[in-house]
Amino acid sequence: MKIVILGSGAMGSLYGGKLAEAGFDVILTDVWKEHIDTINTSGLSIEGLGGDRVIRSVKGVTHPKDAGKADLVIVFVKATATEEAMKGALCLLGPETVVLTLQNGLGNVEKLSEVVGKSRVIAGITGHGCTLLGPGRIKHAGQGETIIGEPDGVITERVRNIGAVLEKAGFTIKYSNNVLGLIWGKLFANIGINALTAITGLKNGRLLDFPETSRLMELAVKEAMEVAARKGIILEIDNPIEHARTIARLTAGNRSSMLQDVSSGRQTEIDVINGAIVKEGEKLGIPTPVNMVLTNLVRVRQKTYGDVQ
Repeated sequence: MKIVILGSGAMGSLYGGKLAEAGFDVILTDVWKEHIDTINTSGLSIEGLGGDRVIRSVKGVTHPKDAGKADLVIVFVKATATEEAMKGALCLLGPETVVLTLQNGLGNVEKLSEVVGKSRVIAGITGHGCTLLGPGRIKHAGQGETIIGEPDGVITERVRNIGAVLEKAGFTIKYSNNVLGLIWGKLFANIGINALTAITGLKNGRLLDFPETSRLMELAVKEAMEVAARKGIILEIDNPIEHARTIARLTAGNRSSMLQDVSSGRQTEIDVINGAIVKEGEKLGIPTPVNMVLTNLVRVRQKTYGDVQ
């Protein structure tokens, strides 16, 4: 099986690297040329869980046209870039190519389906945490299950085949007939953790050490629960607030992807995480003041990257 990773930051590099390590033909695609050049010349360096090692069998390109046709495309670009990135990667698709999104945020399944067709798209969530240390270097800081499924709820042979591939690479796989509910479950954790870490600079677990951030986490998730309930989302978790706290504990030493973004002066996924709750709340007439504040603070942080401190 030939696998192309669309968007090879921390998480894309982790999945691509482990799949290559397991013997699969993997090509990483990313617009960061220095990162790709380092991987091609010196290999991909993974630190942390699983032991420190360099994977030299994985290759990278800066444009999908140089990757050729793929059997499986795993999408890890930022959710704000999903549509544009997939439109630029249509050259990867053959007659039977499957597109798997393991991205954060809302709307990725819909955006990908519009570009490549619903029949190609499967979705899932990942419980892994990873940090990009520099060009060609990542740190695997947290691990959990990877859960995948068809958006329509049917657990198909192709989903099981892809699951078997991921299992061979060392990922713990489960299958779901309610993958959209799972995406919302993952969203609750991101809502509770990401913006707060980006604003405070704290690692995930430290959010629970202070009553102020712990309370804000609870209120932000509670607003999202109200929105999900009004939309009729069937959740796979009983207590989203405790779920967010559990994820923070399990990834205590991890710097969230949003904190990594603001630390590096990159645009974040705030608009498809906390911002998505604000937008959905407005449509439904549900007040979301805590998520609005968190969203606006991160947006201001993004707008002032170049300012002299």
